[in-house]
Amino acid sequence: MELNKRQEKILEIVKENGPITGEHIADQLHLTRATLRPDLAILTMAGYLDARPRVGYFYTGKTGAQLLTENMKKLFVKDYQSIPVVISENTSVYDAIVTMFLEDVGTLFVVDKDSLLVGVLSRKDLLRASIGKQELGALPVNIIMTRMPNITMCKKEDLLIDVAQQLIDKQIDGMPVVKEADKGFEVIGRITKTNLTKAFVALAGE
Repeated sequence: MELNKRQEKILEIVKENGPITGEHIADQLHLTRATLRPDLAILTMAGYLDARPRVGYFYTGKTGAQLLTENMKKLFVKDYQSIPVVISENTSVYDAIVTMFLEDVGTLFVVDKDSLLVGVLSRKDLLRASIGKQELGALPVNIIMTRMPNITMCKKEDLLIDVAQQLIDKQIDGMPVVKEADKGFEVIGRITKTNLTKAFVALAGE
């Protein structure tokens, strides 16, 4: 979040004089309390200032980086996940390639007859298979997919920052969002680098 000049001036006044009332801040800036109210609300909501009834405003001492970190820890998978693209484990590699192209995704999630997660297919998996001499229309995806328990997955209650770290550590583009079922995991969403980028851009614009 980028502060305007008046907001920066308010921070300076509060740093030097806090706790200080809104009226006293307005007096120092030669402005009305009503004029300052939006700026004070923004600075308080962003975490730069804190306010206490009958005491006034005081500076929290937190840097922009600290506030950004705190805000990132309030972002959850459920708020940014997108719709998963799921295929059957009997789907051919050829049909998987077509699905990935038509759906414009980088990862496909493979499920069994009970709709439970059994594998993940990346662009690299499909490219590797297509370079070989196999007949892609006859080769099922369960031959080339990454299988359980080697699938990196997350739940909707997980923090987005933790998922981002897993994507970096595992060097993957996305992962399934799952919920536990009686005999495995049901795919209910997906989180990709694109989802994460959108979330962090939105955060920076707040």
